[in-house]
Amino acid sequence: MKIALITDAWKPQINGVVTTLVELVLELEKLGHQVDVIHPGLFKTRPCPGYAGIDLAIKPKAVLTQRLTEMQPDAIHIATEGPLGWAARSYCLKRGLSFTTAFHTKFPEILHAALKIPLSWGYALFRYFHKPSSGVMVPTNGVLGMLKQRGFRNLRSWTHGVDTELFPFGAQPRLYPPVGVLARPVSLFVGRVSYEKNIDAFLQMDIPGTKIVCGVGPLEETLKARFPQVRWLGVLPRSELAKVYASADVFVFPSKSETFGLVMLEAMATGTPVAAYPVDGPLEVLGTPDGACHGGVMDDDLKRACYSALAVPRQEARNRALAFSWAHAARLFEGHLVPARQKTNSKLIVANAL
Repeated sequence: MKIALITDAWKPQINGVVTTLVELVLELEKLGHQVDVIHPGLFKTRPCPGYAGIDLAIKPKAVLTQRLTEMQPDAIHIATEGPLGWAARSYCLKRGLSFTTAFHTKFPEILHAALKIPLSWGYALFRYFHKPSSGVMVPTNGVLGMLKQRGFRNLRSWTHGVDTELFPFGAQPRLYPPVGVLARPVSLFVGRVSYEKNIDAFLQMDIPGTKIVCGVGPLEETLKARFPQVRWLGVLPRSELAKVYASADVFVFPSKSETFGLVMLEAMATGTPVAAYPVDGPLEVLGTPDGACHGGVMDDDLKRACYSALAVPRQEARNRALAFSWAHAARLFEGHLVPARQKTNSKLIVANAL
């Protein structure tokens, strides 16, 4: 099958959405599909305001139209709600083509945190964007339920995975030579140093040992000045990041707005247990249907979660990570795709988008 995947998030950006899509494409190709990724690198771009390192396509309509017309894909998936996503949505509606979308990021929460834009406004816009989609793929049941309550339709349960070979298991925390010997326990955060990550909740905690942060973002310089005792490592290659995960005693996930949280799985794959709030992403990654928690600890008191997570066996964290695979995620994705050229009245498709 020829699959067109349109995304505003792609290499060289470093974030969970990019990781998800790169792994997804690899698995889909293993299944015999041809995937054409339409990404910002194919267009003239400009930096996303407030988010250095994230470039957005400028006026992508003409180039996108040419690529999709030449490709004549069997299925079209719009992964993001940025300029390319809107252009692809318009292309499909104009031609009466069916497509799927995904809800990767709670952008309304980000816009609210950064610019104080009311959540209702952000979700109204996103509901409009996804309305004509034949299937909105959502990585956690919690987020799916929230979107359903907010009036989203055609929701499809999805999931993500982890490369357990890239992130190998260690029965004990390992020394990471570039930082030398550190006071234990070592508490680690990996992710964008940004508004929606709630990183202050981690940095302000009065806990013994050493705190490490891997990542960059709009709050980086401000937080470095406020918390000079923290070891700030910036962005690392994924192979190097695996060594940092393996060196930690606990991985702290302070965000309350993630749709999933791939970094938790990556840490757990190396054996490092997770401390998190009991919210959507951690509930999916750590929680089980019977209400148990595996591979870490969730608590409304993040400090208490950190202390408790130190007692979680590293093998338990690894075993929980093994329950998530990119191969399974790709098969779910494949099953949610729809034929682009279904026997559908194009006027009805356009009407449903309004």
